[in-house]
Amino acid sequence: MSTDIDDPGDEESTPPVNISMSLGESGDVWVARDKDTGVTSQGQTREAALENLDEAVAGYHGAGESPSDEVLREMGIDPEQNTSQSLNESDVFQ
Repeated sequence: MSTDIDDPGDEESTPPVNISMSLGESGDVWVARDKDTGVTSQGQTREAALENLDEAVAGYHGAGESPSDEVLREMGIDPEQNTSQSLNESDVFQ
């Protein structure tokens, strides 16, 4: 979570440090925003919102794993056309 001290051995992790936190308009979710990247996430609790933000910011910085071909197909994406800069060729993003 963002408020935890990072493990010094985990150099790839870049947790957000300049964060805004607010209650969403509906009043039932917390919204956390990393002011440095503009990445925003939410959660049912403040802690969940921060944990989700950590994951989203890590993804923003390139962390994570590529989806499997099966997951891509479930999303309606042809794995053969899943290449960098191929958003224009996908019906999912139109």
